[in-house]
Amino acid sequence: EAQLVESGGGLVQAGGSLRLSCAASGFTSDNYDIGWFRRAPGKEREGVLCISSSDGTTKYADSVKGRFTISSDSAKNTVYLQMNSLKPEDTAVYFCTRTFPGYGCLESYDYWGQGTQVTVSS
Repeated sequence: EAQLVESGGGLVQAGGSLRLSCAASGFTSDNYDIGWFRRAPGKEREGVLCISSSDGTTKYADSVKGRFTISSDSAKNTVYLQMNSLKPEDTAVYFCTRTFPGYGCLESYDYWGQGTQVTVSS
């Protein structure tokens, strides 16, 4: 069974940094776009950033450009979300995702984890 398990969330002051991890298991293929979404209280889910498996390009939400980066360690089947210069509006549950190629990895996903809470205090 395919699983994604996030960790690394917590409470951080505005301007601080946090790194989230996502461990993948049970996937029989590497042919997925990998990414991160978030859901803030009272708001719709938002695609944060993702890597296209077809061309390796990274897509970002405008709200996180220049502050968030994504990386991966294939040996550990782990994806990381490095978040710098955090703002109170970044407060949300963050969850990692896998999307079938060609379906817009910032707009949708086919697999997702349970999420980890990130709270940014002002």
